[in-house]
Amino acid sequence: MAQGKEHIPTEDSRKLVRNLAAMGTRYVDIAHKLEINDETLRKHYREELEGGRIDANAQIANTLFQQAKKGNMTAAIFWLKTRAGWKETNVTEVSGLDGEKINGIALTFVDGNKTGQ
Repeated sequence: MAQGKEHIPTEDSRKLVRNLAAMGTRYVDIAHKLEINDETLRKHYREELEGGRIDANAQIANTLFQQAKKGNMTAAIFWLKTRAGWKETNVTEVSGLDGEKINGIALTFVDGNKTGQ
C-alpha cells in the first residue's frame, strides 16, 4: 500500500469491488487486493460495496423464492419463517387423572444430597 499516493478508482476496480462484495469478501481483504487501506476503500467504493451485497442477497432470495414455488418444502418453510413470521410452537397442557381438572398442586422438595433417609 503506497502511503501518500492518491487512489483513483477505475471501471475495472469498481467492478472487482462490487463482485468481491457480492461474494461476501471482507472489506479488509478487498482493500488488500487493491493495495489500499479499508478507509480508502469505503471512501471511494461505498456504492460498489453496498450494491454488491444487496444484489447478491436479492439473487439468493430470488433463488429461494423460486425453489419454494416449485415445491421445495425446506425452502418454503424457511421462507415462511424468515419472511412471513411463521414459527413453530409447543403447547403443553396438564390435567388430572382421566382428564379431570386440577384443583391444586402440592410440591415436595427433596434434598438430593441426603442418602439413606
